[in-house]
Amino acid sequence: MSEFSKKLLRRIQIFIIGIPFLFLINCNQVANDHSKSSKPNIVLFVADDAGWHDVGYHGSEINTPNIDKLAEAGVELNQFYVYPTCSPSRAALLTGKYASRFGIGEPIAMRSKQVLPTNVETLPEALKQKGYQTAITGKWHLGLNLESGPSHYGFDYTYGYLHGQIDQYTHRYKNGDRTWYRNDKFIDEKGHATDLITNEVIKYITKIREKSKPFFIYIPYSVPHYPLQEEEKWVKPYKDINDVNSRKLFDASMTHMDYSIGEIIQTLKDEKLLDNTIIIFISDNGGQESWYPEKESKIKLYDGKFGPYPRLGDNSPLKGFKAELYEGGIRVPAVIYWKDHLNHNKVEQLIKITDLFPTLTTVVDSSLIQGLNLDGENMWNFISNEKNVKEERELYLRIPDQFALRKGDWKLIHFGNTLNEGRDELFNLTNDPNEMKNVVKDYPKVRNELFKKLENQIKFDP
Repeated sequence: MSEFSKKLLRRIQIFIIGIPFLFLINCNQVANDHSKSSKPNIVLFVADDAGWHDVGYHGSEINTPNIDKLAEAGVELNQFYVYPTCSPSRAALLTGKYASRFGIGEPIAMRSKQVLPTNVETLPEALKQKGYQTAITGKWHLGLNLESGPSHYGFDYTYGYLHGQIDQYTHRYKNGDRTWYRNDKFIDEKGHATDLITNEVIKYITKIREKSKPFFIYIPYSVPHYPLQEEEKWVKPYKDINDVNSRKLFDASMTHMDYSIGEIIQTLKDEKLLDNTIIIFISDNGGQESWYPEKESKIKLYDGKFGPYPRLGDNSPLKGFKAELYEGGIRVPAVIYWKDHLNHNKVEQLIKITDLFPTLTTVVDSSLIQGLNLDGENMWNFISNEKNVKEERELYLRIPDQFALRKGDWKLIHFGNTLNEGRDELFNLTNDPNEMKNVVKDYPKVRNELFKKLENQIKFDP
């Protein structure tokens, strides 16, 4: 064989041997591209009764380093609005519609047969259309029986409790009802509810879910809602800070929850999921001022083991507390984080809890909200800082004896069972964010304009 033929043969051999390596490189590139373009996982944390001034990044004495890190690296939603109590906020979150559209204006009570209607599309149901697996671990409070639990509203995996509040260790409702369950079966477990909810999330992420699919996990914690029960290790840092024991317990429950949030985020890191997971933290309503069980019920709640709690949440400098339509009851801490997708920012645009449904589904696939007639809007352009010019948006909230309508800087609160009776208060939230001065008599035209908008909104309520 000539020297030329030998060189040609060696080149052919090198080329043939190199083909598999080129193939592997291309396959790896495809795999990496698929990972980057795959649908994001969504993890949604909801605190129960955490007030505006109950997180460290708002200047609180409470130690919340993991929530603070999300705020430092992510996007603070500085004008995020919810309902002033839990069931309405949860209904609005999951449906993208005002809770009053379903007649839900207050917490669903223990003797109530009221539930979230099953004929409305929910956020988990929409996400499942695009291949998501969905889970809830924690508080439901949109139906108090297994027959109206979250498995009937789009959640594949369900765990936690159905009622609005529980003993953190017995996991019983205030009248003794059984409410702790997993996948439509009541269960008994030992442990603090915060730890059990957290451990279930970690187990779901690491063992239960199908790892080839994206997931949506809704994690509504039971704290810092009363009754407050925390181990000494959580209370000890606040021994010399607060002189009111109930506030010490409240602070401890927030720190316990924050630690648990950190454990879940670490699990996402360990599983190499953090880069493609949207993480959201909100509270369901503003902080509750106090709790005196004898004022709530003639029967002994929790067998008389808990309370009174003269001081609980802190909404300062905002006015008002839970169950009120002042800012302290409805404006709450809210953060959204997505590594390498969202830069740190503080968004001053008004964003409503009804906006989460259309915003998150649009990130996945904009076609998911077509034809749904939602009360919320896709706000991703503001969250991602693609749009930073504020829009004048409308916010409507209704509870049994109060109505509120915000349009731009102006906010009208009507106190009364109907619009035909009662009184009005008007505030300019740019000039008076803490609602110190009622200017209803000074701006009758503004009052009348907002009142007409209230009348128009009520037409869509049952």
